[in-house]
Amino acid sequence: MHPLALKIRNIPDFPKPGIVFRDITTLWNDPVAFSEVVSIFVKKYRHLKIDKVVCVESRGFVFGGALAHELGVGLVPARKKGKLPSKTIKAEYDLEYGTDVIEIHSDAISSGDRILIHDDLLATGGTVQATCQLIEQLGGNIVGIAFLMELSFLKGRDRLKGRDVFSIIDYDHE
Repeated sequence: MHPLALKIRNIPDFPKPGIVFRDITTLWNDPVAFSEVVSIFVKKYRHLKIDKVVCVESRGFVFGGALAHELGVGLVPARKKGKLPSKTIKAEYDLEYGTDVIEIHSDAISSGDRILIHDDLLATGGTVQATCQLIEQLGGNIVGIAFLMELSFLKGRDRLKGRDVFSIIDYDHE
């Protein structure tokens, strides 16, 4: 396990019994750990000539924003339905019980843009898979997908086969 995992608070039985919630606010609150996370991502992606970082709502905005800043590139939010103010495109994805919708602004990505996607957590992969669909629908070229944490026992990578997926911390069991 990566040493940064020690900076993440585990909250058992949240949001429901049997789930261990990985609370990254404790890592955000530590300036050294926060900086280390950003540095790891920058080192991995600086050479890829990225045009934009697409950040997935909402915890993905924090490191994604810092990463876009450090790389000197644009930032594109991917948000839940109804949260963006201008014209959007949307994709539906499956949840454990039902479906949800993710949207991005229809003018946020130009054909040929080199895109890095960032979210805090890879679980089942549904949200990021839908985000990939939106980016590709607009002609973006996904060059990487970056996560702080991965719950590998949920096999989210399986939905992202053929893509460059990176996570700093891997939880291989609940």
